[in-house]
Amino acid sequence: MSLRTRKSTSSASVTLYELTDIESRPKKRVKVDLETEADSEYQELEQGSSTQVKKPKPEPKSPRKSKQLATLHPAPENWRAIYDSISEMRYSATGCAREAPVDTMGCDVAGEGEGEDGDEKNKRFSILVSLMLSSQTRDLVTHTAVSNLRTALRSLGHPGLSPEALASAPPDLILNAINKVGFWRRKAEYIREAAQQCRDKYDGDVPNTLEGLLELKGVGKKMAYLMLGSGWGLNVGIGVDVHVHRISNRLGWHAPPTKTPEETRINLESWLPHELHQKINHLLVGFGQTICSPVKPSCGECSLSGVNGGERLCPSAQFPKSTSRTTKISTSSKTTKSSKVGIKTKTNAAEKPMGEVTVGDMTFKTDSQVKQELLDDRLEGAHLEEARGGPEVKIEWEGNEK
Repeated sequence: MSLRTRKSTSSASVTLYELTDIESRPKKRVKVDLETEADSEYQELEQGSSTQVKKPKPEPKSPRKSKQLATLHPAPENWRAIYDSISEMRYSATGCAREAPVDTMGCDVAGEGEGEDGDEKNKRFSILVSLMLSSQTRDLVTHTAVSNLRTALRSLGHPGLSPEALASAPPDLILNAINKVGFWRRKAEYIREAAQQCRDKYDGDVPNTLEGLLELKGVGKKMAYLMLGSGWGLNVGIGVDVHVHRISNRLGWHAPPTKTPEETRINLESWLPHELHQKINHLLVGFGQTICSPVKPSCGECSLSGVNGGERLCPSAQFPKSTSRTTKISTSSKTTKSSKVGIKTKTNAAEKPMGEVTVGDMTFKTDSQVKQELLDDRLEGAHLEEARGGPEVKIEWEGNEK
């Protein structure tokens, strides 16, 4: 826009301004990639238009779909013998892996708290809540939290743990009931939202499809598969948790080893018979809780290690090292054997007589006496530890003669 100015010729000097050559404001420049212009949400404004053409809203994402292997993973050698051996340890009357925490406090038995005559919908919802609370939490803590939550809801007059009762419960009541589980504040929000969805969309019941369960905040594939199996009796996939992921890799069932539980699930489902998909989680979880623990597994009790003369089926079997330990002290030495069983010492062959040196008013112990007192202290401690049933202790003096 330009302004033209002129002065009047009258005596009164007045400056007048005339607005001329008015031009419209240029259009806003927008950088647009020609190849993706159709997908760009920015459009140039039309001449004289004050509205912007908006890109249509994208459709909501569909629930997560299961991945599939490009080529089927081959069945590992001797997998059936390994499976049967673990089953024997888990479920036989004398098995070393029987009576695991998952057997009495696992998510699949969470519905039993509703009683034999309890509502089936409430039983399924109890399983769902237990699964949602179980992440990074021990079975005992999860089982206690679900029981506390059910008791708290019954104190308000509800018949049990139902979506209607949980959705209308005060937030503080939920928090106080589950505050021992991991990430309890976040999980309190998740189970409350899940209760509302189950009440409003599924007539007070739990979804019976993978897609429906994955729509619930805080529910992943592992929980969804376990929920469908335990709550609905549907065998649609393997629920892979840390135990299944760890143990199946220790057994060499994945080549190459899998890095995530989802990779483990895909590999297992490609070769494990379908009728075992629902059973493998309960089997390996109990085995991992009792024998094949993450740290210091009890391989000496496991039949897969071949420790009792059987065939060694586990490539990761570990055997305990010797319990004896050696304390080494650096000094000039020559080896001799002590009369004490299991204690080996080395003493200097050219040591000076033990004694004290007096210089003026001060008395100093000789080096040989200091060494001998140190040895006596350690021998006394070793004898005491052996007397208490501790490991054998070996004390060695090492070094070069001066």
